[in-house]
Amino acid sequence: MATVIRFSRHGSKKKPIYRIVVQHNQAPRDGKFIEHIGNFNPIKGAETLIVQRDRLEYWLSVGAQMSDSVRTTLKPKLKEWRASAPVVEKAPKAPKEKKAAAPKKAAGTSKKAAARKSPEA
Repeated sequence: MATVIRFSRHGSKKKPIYRIVVQHNQAPRDGKFIEHIGNFNPIKGAETLIVQRDRLEYWLSVGAQMSDSVRTTLKPKLKEWRASAPVVEKAPKAPKEKKAAAPKKAAGTSKKAAARKSPEA
């Protein structure tokens, strides 16, 4: 199932309020949605942008794609989240140890061949 994170328009004429919703990619703009994850009021500006970060990250991790308008609107918020995230340093990799070379056996001296050649009585 292909999912999209997009705006769903609400409000009255010339006073839009958008919900940020997760929908099936073929659902109509204001149609049935899977989950409501945020709100945006473009009249009051970007400070009215409210998004549930954990749900947004979850849906992106399972393969949902953001629409172009949502991506553009969320870009400053995403930069802010990345800047405030703790920096996790990776531990340096340990050097690989070389394995000691095992002595090579002659071609005809396997255990079975040695058992056949030496009769024990």
